[in-house]
Amino acid sequence: MPTLRVELMEGRTVEQKRELTTALTQACVEVLKCQPQAVDILFYDIKRHDWATGGELWSDKKS
Repeated sequence: MPTLRVELMEGRTVEQKRELTTALTQACVEVLKCQPQAVDILFYDIKRHDWATGGELWSDKKS
């Protein structure tokens, strides 16, 4: 059974996660030849001050 861990910067809607769940599950079914019921997806929302890229916190970046 595949278990996918998805880390996202906080702020995604439930509907966005629902759509991503559908797409990721379908990809696993097609590529791994498994049943949809076998696919687990775990979402982790990361706060902007807990994520850094290039030595800079995302909370410090200008929009």
